[in-house]
Amino acid sequence: MNGQIDSQSAETLRLGVNIDHVATIRNARGGRHPDPLRAAHIAIEGGADGITAHLREDRRHISDSDIARLKAELTRPLNLEMAATDEMVSIALRHLPHACCLVPERREERTTEGGLDVAAGGDVLRGVVSRLKDAGIRVSLFIEADEKNIEVSSEIGADIVELHTGAYCERALEDDASGVVRELERLSRGSQVAKAAGIEVHAGHGLTYNTVKGVARLPEVIELNVGHFLIGESIFGGLTAAVQHMRALMEQARREA
Repeated sequence: MNGQIDSQSAETLRLGVNIDHVATIRNARGGRHPDPLRAAHIAIEGGADGITAHLREDRRHISDSDIARLKAELTRPLNLEMAATDEMVSIALRHLPHACCLVPERREERTTEGGLDVAAGGDVLRGVVSRLKDAGIRVSLFIEADEKNIEVSSEIGADIVELHTGAYCERALEDDASGVVRELERLSRGSQVAKAAGIEVHAGHGLTYNTVKGVARLPEVIELNVGHFLIGESIFGGLTAAVQHMRALMEQARREA
C-alpha cells in the first residue's frame, strides 16, 4: 500500500492525519488508553491518506512502541516527524517509515514553532537526508515558504517540502484580513518555487475547518497534514466525522480553485 501515495495525480489533494495528541491524552494519566494506533485506523476509515506521528526527544506524546506498532499495522503510509539527530535517524532506519519529515525541535516549546532554518543547517541536514534516502525513505523538510530555504532544500536532496502554515492560521484567528491575504500569497509563491524546483509540496500546522480552504486551493500543494484540531474536534463529534468533514472541505476548495 505504501507506494500508492506517490502514484496519485498532482491534482489530487491528500490528507495526512497526525495522531500525536491522542498519545498526549493517554500520557496525561498513563496506561494504554486512548490508543494512538486505534485513532490511526479510525482516521484511515474516515478518509485519511496517511498517518503522521512525531517522535520527540522527550517522548512527551508518541512513544517508541507507538512507532513500532504503527509501522507494523498501518495499511497506509506512515510519516515520521523527527528532529535531525543521530538518535532519530537510527530509529527511522530501524522502522523504515514511508517518509520522514525533519522538523525543528526544542524541549521548551509546546509544539513545533516555525520551520527549519535549512540554510543554516545545510551540511547536517544533507547528511541526514542522504542516510534516509539511501534506505528508501522519502524525506520532507518542514520549512517557511521562502525562496532561500526552498532552494537549499532542493540542493540537499529533499523529496518534499512541507510549508509551515502557522502564520497564516494565526492571522485568520486574529481576523487580520490583510495578513491572511499576505500569508496566502507567501505560501502560493513558495509552493510555485518548490514545484518549479521539482520538489513535492505539502503544507500544514494549525489548519482548521475555517482555514483549510485557503491552502487547499493552492494547486501545487498535494498534501495537507492536520492533527491537533482534528483530535480536538473528535471529542465533540468523533474522529471519523472530523476527518470526513475536513476532507469534504478540502475537496470543495480544490473544485473551486
